[in-house]
Amino acid sequence: MKDQIRPAVVSLLAFTVILGLVYPLLMTGIAHALFSHQATGSLIHDKNGKVVGSELIGQPFDNPAYFFSRPTAQANYNASYSTGSNLGPTAFVDNEGNLGPNPALRKAVQDRIDALRALDPGNTAPVPIDLVTTSSSGLDPHISPAAAYYQAGRIARLRGQSKDDIDQMIASHTEGRTLGVLGEPRVNVLGLNRALDERFGPVPDR
Repeated sequence: MKDQIRPAVVSLLAFTVILGLVYPLLMTGIAHALFSHQATGSLIHDKNGKVVGSELIGQPFDNPAYFFSRPTAQANYNASYSTGSNLGPTAFVDNEGNLGPNPALRKAVQDRIDALRALDPGNTAPVPIDLVTTSSSGLDPHISPAAAYYQAGRIARLRGQSKDDIDQMIASHTEGRTLGVLGEPRVNVLGLNRALDERFGPVPDR
């Protein structure tokens, strides 16, 4: 019995120390050494060193003189948890047995479309889907180039700038596919809004 228990206990303690302490510390050290920016949350700082956000976590922009982020199903892009709305576009069966979009999802999308139209009544272009639907994580820091260009006219008008200037800023802040093949082109909303303030100056909160 002792011959069996002792090796088992020693193995348990050894692997606990190696895999529960040494390995995590080693990986953390390597991450900080090779990818220090990413390992600390990909934080973005202003000129005074104050943290203004993260490249990986979305945040709300309510002032229409800024680009809007993708909607979130959470309370104010709370990064302590990640969740979607669980409202499916083809997973609702009505009283007559018809399959279709969830009524709550339909209403939420229409409300967002109406809000965007009200802020930019002269814009008759189709509203990009990522401006009116939430993502699975609810924390997306990016929008599609189409979503950014859709908002360019509103931004130009409210900031007293030409739409061409805003379009050029969007183009310069559009990130390509990762490694040229993964994902889709995207625009970091916080990065683009900070660039607006740096070039044209900040606008007062509404």
